[in-house]
Amino acid sequence: MAERSLMLVLHDVAPETWVDYEPFVRAVDALGNIPISWLVVPDFHHRNRLEAHPGFCRMLDGRLSRGDELVLHGCFHADDAPAPRSPRDWFMRRVFTHEGEFYPLDEAEASVRLRQGIDLFARLQWPLHGFVAPAWLLGPGARRALAKTGLTYTSDPGHLYLLPDYTAIDAPGLVWSARSAWRRGVSRLVSERMLDRHRHASVLRLGLHPVDMRHEFSRRYWLDLLTRLLDDGRQPVTKIDWLSRYSLASSAVA
Repeated sequence: MAERSLMLVLHDVAPETWVDYEPFVRAVDALGNIPISWLVVPDFHHRNRLEAHPGFCRMLDGRLSRGDELVLHGCFHADDAPAPRSPRDWFMRRVFTHEGEFYPLDEAEASVRLRQGIDLFARLQWPLHGFVAPAWLLGPGARRALAKTGLTYTSDPGHLYLLPDYTAIDAPGLVWSARSAWRRGVSRLVSERMLDRHRHASVLRLGLHPVDMRHEFSRRYWLDLLTRLLDDGRQPVTKIDWLSRYSLASSAVA
């Protein structure tokens, strides 16, 4: 596709994180019609069951009516599996992240949690096309389970993957580690290098997290970057809308 696109993606969307995101979303809405992909967690850390927050769900209903997309993002966003047994698993689950929920699950348990999320979206009458694992981590069992759901896509930091075959599509993403001042400083430098490296990419993804919104430095960067990319001619689009266009373009070429 000749058009250069832009995806604005909010991770870890839950009732308790909305207070972090709300001012930023208002600022984005003030820029114009910019669709957002919301990565929604059904029961964030076992304390944010969506159906117990009807006002929050109505807010997401309203976002759908604006043209946004809701994406299933884990079930609990917490790694509550038995303790890791190997050095590699210990690193992935205790150093890299404590929230890689779908990394240690076998196929059966992954299937149960995926079905819980899919059923929730169905009860709330939310269209569902994609699943993104917390921390982008999918273990072998979870990969097999996800391939059987009938969903359209998943992603990691550098790619979108068409299901069920995990066909990879280059889609570079920018993401910050914002928990400390030095991490925010390094993240800004890395983001600017990524932008230079991928300035001609057909699509760029901005992957925001609630912690980014808690610091003026990172919050302001994301809003300024969004403005820069829009001014540079990138067209904002949701994940599923971009993938639909990609599939049409691929079919035309074939």
